[in-house]
Amino acid sequence: MMKFPYKSLILGMLVAVPASLVAQENLITQESSTTTFTAEDIFNLEVATSPRVSPDGERVVYVRRSNDIMTDSSRANLWIASIDGKSHRPLLSGQSNFYSPVWSPSGNRLAYLSNVEGKTQLYVRWMDNGQTGLVTNVQASIGNVSWSPDGKQIAFTMNVNDDAKPLKVKMPKKPKGANWSKPVKYVTKAKYQADGRGILTPAYKHIFVVPSEGGTPRQLTSGDFNHGGKLAWSKQGDKVYFSANRHKDWEYQQRDSDIFSVNLSGEITQITSDEGSEYSPAISPDGKYLAYLDTDGKKLAYRNRHLMVKKLNGDWTKNLSKDIDNSLANIHWQKNGKGLYYQMAERGSVILGYTSLKSKHKVLVTGLGGGSMGRPYTSATFDVKDDVVAFTKGRTDRPADIFSLYRGKQKQLTALNEDVLGHKILGEVKEVVYKSSIDGEEIQGWYILPPNFDPKKKYPLILEIHGGPHLSYGPHFTAELQRFAAEGYVVFYDNHRGSTSYGERFALLLQNKYSSKWDFADHDSGVNAMIEKGFIDENRLYIAGGSAGGIASAYAIGLTDRFKAAAVAKPVINWLSKVLTADSYLGQIPYQFPGLPWEHVEHYWERSPLSLVGNVTTPTLLITGEDDRRTPISETEQFYQALKLRKVDTIMVRVPGSPHGIAGRPSRMIAKIENILAWFDKYK
Repeated sequence: MMKFPYKSLILGMLVAVPASLVAQENLITQESSTTTFTAEDIFNLEVATSPRVSPDGERVVYVRRSNDIMTDSSRANLWIASIDGKSHRPLLSGQSNFYSPVWSPSGNRLAYLSNVEGKTQLYVRWMDNGQTGLVTNVQASIGNVSWSPDGKQIAFTMNVNDDAKPLKVKMPKKPKGANWSKPVKYVTKAKYQADGRGILTPAYKHIFVVPSEGGTPRQLTSGDFNHGGKLAWSKQGDKVYFSANRHKDWEYQQRDSDIFSVNLSGEITQITSDEGSEYSPAISPDGKYLAYLDTDGKKLAYRNRHLMVKKLNGDWTKNLSKDIDNSLANIHWQKNGKGLYYQMAERGSVILGYTSLKSKHKVLVTGLGGGSMGRPYTSATFDVKDDVVAFTKGRTDRPADIFSLYRGKQKQLTALNEDVLGHKILGEVKEVVYKSSIDGEEIQGWYILPPNFDPKKKYPLILEIHGGPHLSYGPHFTAELQRFAAEGYVVFYDNHRGSTSYGERFALLLQNKYSSKWDFADHDSGVNAMIEKGFIDENRLYIAGGSAGGIASAYAIGLTDRFKAAAVAKPVINWLSKVLTADSYLGQIPYQFPGLPWEHVEHYWERSPLSLVGNVTTPTLLITGEDDRRTPISETEQFYQALKLRKVDTIMVRVPGSPHGIAGRPSRMIAKIENILAWFDKYK
C-alpha cells in the first residue's frame, strides 16, 4: 500500500457542526443521565454503515447514521477514517443527508448522493481540496452509482415515467374559476403500489451515464422494462453490466432476472439465461470473468443464493458455493483476480469469507453485524480494496462500528456510542439452544437479562418473534429489546424454523406452514426452556412480534392462553383478504402458498389467525401504521373488531402516516416500545 499524507486531507474536509446541533446533543445527554437504557437514549444512538475503502487502501469513508430529536428523523453523514485508526473526522456533515459514497478509480474524487439542495442529486467531491461539483439536476431518484474505469463517466439508474394514457377520455371544458375535484388516476400495472410509496406513478428503471464533471445524463437502456441493481463496467469502459427481467411477462415473474450488458450506443446483449435470478454482476480485474449471484427458479419461499463465475468469452461457468448451505452476498474480486470475498449469515451472525476460483473457502472474520438499531436482525456490510477490508461489526451492547482487516489483523476504527452507552448498565445477552417439542428440531435463541440481574429472583418474560419469516435475529444490539430488559423483563427471542442462516432445509421447514402449530411449538418450547432456568415467573409470560412476528403472535394466542398479555404489531389476520389487498401479492402468492386463494380457501384460512379467534382470551394490544401497504391496517381492524365482539380486552394503536416500518422514525420506535411496556405493565 502507498503511504498516505493524512495532513493533506485537512483542507476542505472538516465541515463545521452547527452550534445548535452541539447544544441539542448536550441537552439530550443531560436528560439521559440514568444508568439504565431509557427511551430518550434512542435519540442519541448512532450506527455505521456502507464502508468504502479508498483505492490505495489507506482510508475508509462510511455513512454515519444518527437520530435528530428536532426533526424526528435519521440523518446520514459521511465520515472518513484512516485504516490504521489514527485519523477519524467528518467529511460531509450537517442537517442534510449525504450517503452512497463511491470512490473514483484513482481515489482523487468521491461520488455521493445528497439532498443538500432539496431533491436528491449526484455530487462529486475532489479529495485534495474539498471542492464539490453538482453532477446531475434530475427530478427522479438516483441509485446504483458506478464510475467508469477511466474516471470520466458515471453510470447510475433512474426511473423514467411512463406517460401513456390507457383511455381516450373527453372531459367537458372546465369553466374559468371553477373548482373541480382532482382528476382520476389510472391503475393498469400488475405492480401498482408499494409500501412507503403508495400508489406508484407508472415508470421504468433505466441506466444512464453522465460525465463525471457534470453535464446532461444520457439514457442507455430502453424498452418497458426495469434495468438496474448493482452496475459493473467492463475493463475497457465500453459497456455496463446489469440485471433485468426483459421477458414479455416480466410483471408476473418477480424472482426472475438475467444479466445483460449495454454498450455506450445503447446496444443490449444478454449474458446469462438460467432459470431464476442472476444479479449483482462483478467484473474480474483482468476483465475476463463475470462473477454474480444466482438463485434458482423453484417456486418456494426461500432459496439459497449462490456465487457464480462465468468466463465472458466462452462457455465456462462454475458455482463456487455449491457446497455451502447458506446464502452468499456482497461479492468483491480479489485484486489479483484469483478469488472473491463475500459475506454470509450463519447461525444468526455474519461471517466475512473468501473463496478461490477452485472453490477453496476460508473464514476471515466472524461476528459481523449490528447494522439494525431497533431489533437484533442479522445485517452487515463490507468493502475491500488492495486486500484491505473495512466492515461493520457491533456487539450485544453496541450498534455497528467500522473495523478494518489487513494482513490478518483486525482494528476498530470507530466507537460511535461510547458517549451514550459507555456509562449505561445494559442487559446481558446469553444464548440458549433447545429442542422443539413438535419434532425435536434444534432451535437457537437468545435471552436478555435485566440490568443488575439477581438469579435468586423471579422475572417476567417477554417472547419477541422476528419478522420475515425468512429472516434471522442474532446476538446483536437491539434498542427495543434492551428497553424491555431495562424495565425488569427477561426478553427471549429465537430463530424458529423458517429463519435464514441455518441452511435451505431449515428455512423450508415453514413452507406452506406460515403461521402454524409448527413455528408455535418452536416458540413455546423456548419459553419452557427459559422457565427451566429457574428465574422466570411462569405466571407472568408475555408475547410480542411485528409483521411475520405479529402473525405468529396472533396465531399463538389462538392456540394457548399461557400469556398474560400480547402485543401484536402490523399483523396479517386473514390471508384471504391480505394477499389481494397488499403490495406483495405478486411475490407472495406463487412462493408461499400452494396456489391461488380462491382455489385453496381452506389452506389460506388455516394459516389465518382469524380462524382461531374464537379461542382467544389473551388481552391484546394491536399496533399498525395507517399507511401500511404490506400488512394493511384493515387486517388489524379485523382482529380488533373480532376481539371486541368476543369482549376480549384489546386496544388498537394506529400510527398516523406510517408505512409498514412503524419504528422508522425515532419517536415512532419509542411510541411502539412504550405502548407495549404500558400494556404489559397493566397485566403484571
